[in-house]
Amino acid sequence: MKARFALITLLALLSMPALAAQQTVTLSVPGMTCPACPFTVKAALNKVNGVMQVDVSYPAREAVVTFDGTLTSVEALTQATTNAGYPSSPTASEEDPE
Repeated sequence: MKARFALITLLALLSMPALAAQQTVTLSVPGMTCPACPFTVKAALNKVNGVMQVDVSYPAREAVVTFDGTLTSVEALTQATTNAGYPSSPTASEEDPE
């Protein structure tokens, strides 16, 4: 019983840094003008090292990206969409206060 508790505790402690690095950002992608655009945006974001999940909404013209903050950054994500022809920026609620 003690060994099981120790193992569970150890696993929990080892997984904490990985969870702490996980971040989610919502990007505004106003250049998506047709229902096919989200496929290109999603493909570009998925190519970025550290991206875990991408959900793109054409009606909202947004991309919600979950990524490992130790491997990539919001700047790298916006650069990826820009390189694909769809400039993006973090939504107003996601931007750092000045």
